[in-house]
Amino acid sequence: MGIGAGFDWTRSGVLENHMAKEALRYLQNAREILKSARIEDDTFVDVKPVREALGTAYLAVLEAINEGLLRKGVNKRDLPRSVEGYRKALQKHMAARNGKLLREFEKLYDALHIAGYYRGLLYDANMVKDALKAARLFIEKV
Repeated sequence: MGIGAGFDWTRSGVLENHMAKEALRYLQNAREILKSARIEDDTFVDVKPVREALGTAYLAVLEAINEGLLRKGVNKRDLPRSVEGYRKALQKHMAARNGKLLREFEKLYDALHIAGYYRGLLYDANMVKDALKAARLFIEKV
């Protein structure tokens, strides 16, 4: 028998605790990426690490939603695979608890993924800081 054989990871709380930390680990990775980026006059000089960091922060948001869905009993193979799938999952499984969650997700999708990662339009240091703070607040709510 291997390590942990016969141990019920789902009932022990160990797996859930690990899952809850995973989204925050992604967010910490995003912050680490930004540490290497040079700032002049509250503006990131090189947008490449900013794009990478904001993409990683968006993945943290998705990971938090995945974790929340798994806690609600959604099977891992049924987790969303597209932004539309995440919208539907939030409406179906999490809207009753917090009706603002979907709107917050939309704002984070637009800021982190579209403006920050995809188009590289976020390079103001204060705006990037605010976007990461918003991501953390969302993760804590999920």
